[in-house]
Amino acid sequence: METAPADKASPVVGPRQMVYENRYQRVCSVKVDFGSHEKEIFVNEHGSRVGVLFIHGAEVLLVGQYRLLPAALAWEIPGGRIDEGETPEQGAIREGQEETSLRAQQLHPLVFFIPGLDTCDNPTHVFWCDDFVADAAAAHGDPHEIDGLRWMPFETCLDMVFEGKIMDSMTITALLAWQAIRNRVSTNHSHDFS
Repeated sequence: METAPADKASPVVGPRQMVYENRYQRVCSVKVDFGSHEKEIFVNEHGSRVGVLFIHGAEVLLVGQYRLLPAALAWEIPGGRIDEGETPEQGAIREGQEETSLRAQQLHPLVFFIPGLDTCDNPTHVFWCDDFVADAAAAHGDPHEIDGLRWMPFETCLDMVFEGKIMDSMTITALLAWQAIRNRVSTNHSHDFS
């Protein structure tokens, strides 16, 4: 693996200049001077978001949402933007309840990632939860948010990832992180008993 020379100067990064804004996002232009050349980078700021992998036995809960780019219903874990003043945990509980009518009693951090390190400013916190209660007073998911709910076998979800049927980066990241945790637990238990 190659590394940058130790004496190479860091690029000079200019301020973010907003070029577009709506209630969901901001697009900013940033000039970066590398010494030998300059780049203009457009950063899409969506704000921080959260997702919840609800787990019940060998199944996980997915919500169906229409997505423009595939022009189809996409199966994803519940999630969305963290509101101003919320912690990631508070946002995850709220989003989970809004989309599924389930209230997480205890969340566990699963994975943190940034979808695009140069152009997409969208820090993402994903939690897992197997301790939840149904909110009897709430509808079965917000019809403005989702088009359906489905408990699916975890192994089926993994197959859907590799078949290109689950395309959402947050959902793919959550499912693969959960698989990695399951593999570690399985490996650690096999070592414990050998």
